Amino acid sequence: MDVSGFSVAVWMFVCLCASVVGYPNGKVREACTSMVPCHGSSPQLSPEHTIAVNGTEFKPGDSIEVHLSGPDFEGFFIQARDAEHLDSPAVGSFVLADRRRSQLLTCGRTKNSAVSHTSKSKKKDIKVYWVAPGDAPKHVQFLATVVKKYRIFWVKIPGPIVSQPDVLSPTPPLHATSEAMSTSHPVSYISKPFSVSGCGIMKFCIRNPTNCDPGSASCFFLSFQQEESSVFIEMSGPSEGYLAFAFSHDQWMGGDDAYLCVNEDHRVHVSAAHLKERSHPLLDSENSLEEVSWRLADGLLQCSFRRSIRLPAYKGRFNLDTSYYIFLADGEASEGGLIYKHHRQPLVTNGLYNVTGLPQDIGGSRAPRLIKAHGALMFVAWITTVSIGVIVARFFKPVWSHSFLLGKELWFQVHRMLMLVTVMLTSISFVLPFVYRGGWSQQAGFHPYLGCAVMALTIFQPLMAGFRPSRHAPRRQLFNWFHWSAGTTARILAVVTMFLGMDLPALDLPDPWDTYAMIGFVAWHVGTDVLLEIHSYCLVRKAEVIEDDRVQILQSLTSAEAEGRLFKQIVLTIYVCGNIVFLVAFLIAISQV
Repeated sequence: MDVSGFSVAVWMFVCLCASVVGYPNGKVREACTSMVPCHGSSPQLSPEHTIAVNGTEFKPGDSIEVHLSGPDFEGFFIQARDAEHLDSPAVGSFVLADRRRSQLLTCGRTKNSAVSHTSKSKKKDIKVYWVAPGDAPKHVQFLATVVKKYRIFWVKIPGPIVSQPDVLSPTPPLHATSEAMSTSHPVSYISKPFSVSGCGIMKFCIRNPTNCDPGSASCFFLSFQQEESSVFIEMSGPSEGYLAFAFSHDQWMGGDDAYLCVNEDHRVHVSAAHLKERSHPLLDSENSLEEVSWRLADGLLQCSFRRSIRLPAYKGRFNLDTSYYIFLADGEASEGGLIYKHHRQPLVTNGLYNVTGLPQDIGGSRAPRLIKAHGALMFVAWITTVSIGVIVARFFKPVWSHSFLLGKELWFQVHRMLMLVTVMLTSISFVLPFVYRGGWSQQAGFHPYLGCAVMALTIFQPLMAGFRPSRHAPRRQLFNWFHWSAGTTARILAVVTMFLGMDLPALDLPDPWDTYAMIGFVAWHVGTDVLLEIHSYCLVRKAEVIEDDRVQILQSLTSAEAEGRLFKQIVLTIYVCGNIVFLVAFLIAISQV
């Protein structure tokens, strides 16, 4: 598929449809010729709305008032056409009476030749003015498409015919058209949850979580079973709105073959759609699906249907004897079956699969591997190496001041090694999302901006450390404050960035577990820091009691700190084990999405 330079995570085919009501702003030039909304269902046959005009004759340049009225409706599309050739392009131009509720569109080469809505707010009537062109035909008829709600609409409602003076009467008026009606197939009802029997043996199955039971309230299930020249497809999952899957040649959105099962007023509407780049799904007006069945029970939406392996007569339908990436998504739908963008990343297979080939029973992932690696490396860096390195530098100078490693004090070598590992892990992790996205992500909110700030501070810290003054230099105290401030700022920003990143669609760790776990880690680190600070304060107080001479406080502090060596080592051991527990928990969560 994704998504043209963008992650699958952001798979957008569950947005509004490219149609009269599918675009709430009414800019529906795609409907100029057919006047048919691309809503994947049949138009109604008996119109409820009427068109009226204030005259029956016109001359070139005349203006005629056109009035559309009836029960509440959301969208509309009005044109004037040659009454004797209704398939011909729109005739004349319109002038608006109310710019808040209507707008002009250009169909073909004729400017302002159609009128549509500006929003999906309900309305009872619309008034516009039609201006006759100099080359107008002898007879002109007004036509309107009206959308009551997403799947309830009328196409080419016939209006009055107006004629030029001294011409013969036109042919009888046009009746409401049934254009774009889908070929209807009988719909039946599924009696029980789907079964995994035959998965990997007779049918190709996708399950999330892996090996889950389709009858479970948390299981997403998709199966394909070949029967001669057709494939029988079953799909189910915990959704009150819709379920959808798509075949794709890659992991980015664009030119994909999709199928949707939408809960429409407690009935499930099953349709095929075509995905074009990151635009809205284009639902088929023709029905290429057979043996359609559905069920809504216990919080599960189930649907099944059959389609031929090859459908050469249907544009946009893929042959099912070829390998594809398979996407599975769910989301909300409004009254009337209007579908919205899914709130989380779609499930995506890890490779290309042929659903009519060798039967398999597989899982999938809702997070791309590069994004998983990005999250995992950041957790390793900022939950373990940084946190432990800071604790060591802050509290273990007196404890390890007489131990040396490679000619340097042990605490300093441990601190420096952990911080260099942090710089390396953060740098690698920082690059991965850009490699995956192919550039900057516009869908990630503040996360990438804060991530760039963290990366900058991460690089700045070792560069600043390279210019560290000697221990007794006058500027050493200033360096210490700058070093501490930059490091503390980086740690705070890193935690905030991880909080934001855990709920992005491309990763989206389980809620609310991820938030509680991160709060737990922050509390764990702060608690350990406070405990060691209190311990150090107690040692200082002890030194002050022992030494009356203020000049000797520092020396006594060093002696007292040495006395607390065992306590600090125990605390450090427990702290490191706790950090590892948090890290393992996050890594397991990442591996499961």
